Amino acid sequence: METKILPNDDLYVRVDLPGVPDDAIRHRVDAVRQKVVFFSGEEVLGDGDNAHDVREYSGTAGLGCDCCEITGVDAKMKDGVLRMILTRVKVKDHHDNNNNKCTHFLPPNAGKSGRYDVNSLVMVEVEEHPYVVKGRKDTLATNRTSDGCFRFSVDMPGVCSDDVFVIPNQNEIKFYGENKEVYEHDESCRIFLGAISNRQCCSFGIPLLSHDIAWDAEFGVLKVRVSPPPRNNHN
Repeated sequence: METKILPNDDLYVRVDLPGVPDDAIRHRVDAVRQKVVFFSGEEVLGDGDNAHDVREYSGTAGLGCDCCEITGVDAKMKDGVLRMILTRVKVKDHHDNNNNKCTHFLPPNAGKSGRYDVNSLVMVEVEEHPYVVKGRKDTLATNRTSDGCFRFSVDMPGVCSDDVFVIPNQNEIKFYGENKEVYEHDESCRIFLGAISNRQCCSFGIPLLSHDIAWDAEFGVLKVRVSPPPRNNHN
């Protein structure tokens, strides 16, 4: 999640919701306090997905000050990322503030998530998704189907299918994704890089490169299917 105050005093909120289709996000402003936006969405169950892994998201974002109210929400969902611009108006003066300006306090969960090695700037731990209310919270899911196929999916929010690369070799399947289309208010481009070992995805006794490897990326989730070669029938 990324939250920042824009030069015009609007609030920009970016939330990663991988797997949620572009037209499946819901949001509304709290009708009572008008300081909070509620958002929710559901991941689409794909071919080969485990039903218990399919995620439902629900969360809130809003103002950290006590003097303003939300007057509008411009929300857009693309490639598993929800971006909202919250417009606001001041409705209350601060008696202890001589210039009567908004304190501009960001909400408590503002900023960046994740933990980094300070010396190398490499992330060493990936946190569970805080807005998952049902389904898996991890960024990576694996399963082997009854027909011997190995499937794995990995979250790459903000990355479209054209910017994902899957590169297998005899030892592993490497994957790489980059959100080259950086939006106006996003802090920076993001790069995703990882690999699955052949010991995880190969059928017993069959080299990795003898498998059929197919993949697709949609709504910020990369899905890879590793299928063993067909058996030869001999009388």
